[in-house]
Amino acid sequence: MRRNNDILWKGILEEVFDDFLRFLSPKCELVLDLDQGIEFLDKELEQVFPPENDVYSPKVVDKLIKVFTRSGKEEWILVHVEVQGQYHHDFPQRMFSYYYRILDKYQKPVTAYAIFTEGTRKARPAVFEIAFLGTSVRYKFNTYKISSQSEEELRSSDNLFALVILIAKSALQGKGDMNETERDRLMLGIKIDLAKQLLVKQIGKDKVRALMNFLRYYVRFENRDYNAKFDEEVEILTERSTTMGIEELLLDMAKKEGKAEEKLRFVKNMMNKLDFSDQQIAEIADVTEDFVKDVRSRILDL
Repeated sequence: MRRNNDILWKGILEEVFDDFLRFLSPKCELVLDLDQGIEFLDKELEQVFPPENDVYSPKVVDKLIKVFTRSGKEEWILVHVEVQGQYHHDFPQRMFSYYYRILDKYQKPVTAYAIFTEGTRKARPAVFEIAFLGTSVRYKFNTYKISSQSEEELRSSDNLFALVILIAKSALQGKGDMNETERDRLMLGIKIDLAKQLLVKQIGKDKVRALMNFLRYYVRFENRDYNAKFDEEVEILTERSTTMGIEELLLDMAKKEGKAEEKLRFVKNMMNKLDFSDQQIAEIADVTEDFVKDVRSRILDL
């Protein structure tokens, strides 16, 4: 089964986009007024680049976001995340294609970010160039490579997106160097440590939920029994937490209490807010997949 890292990246970018922007462009608020709000322009992006249904196509997350400058002018930001873990030689040209299609159709200036999630530290180009008989184009875009980042610097950052990068970077550890049991033990320790870091941050429930989902499903175990071990450790941590809002949220997710009404409400909320499959929702809510399908069918009949 293909791992839906693209779905996870899409969700986390939408939840912490303001943190993302401040993290990669620390001086952005000298130009941008984020208090005016952020709008995701998925329909506009699909008009210039329809989704690819080919299972062999590059697995990417593309987000187009509308922001405002401090002068009140509307600007657009393109975020491209390579989530397949394998670089494609035509990537710079793809970035340029997004740029000129958006510019041509909407006449909007665009700044672009490319995030590489692959394990190799090999440098990737941040420029697309083409020239012929005295005519040339040079397109430069922002890039960020997760595997090359300093863990120490990420841990010392107060920005929430640094924790997202830490989670993604942690998922690369031990691959190819350990057997499944050794790596599961390593991942369990890493996930518990990252959960501790999340608990000490004073943030809202929506962002906590998004970060915990990203942590739980991006850093995976080969043996599913370790999921229960992680949930048990999270429960212990939250019982010791003094941040009651976070405690209540994580206890709800970890304990998965058996009341039918609570499970029904939880499943409905996930369908409304998260782009997860029925199988993933069933695993998170600790219900059967048939239960989730029944809930979905009832919603569609309304």
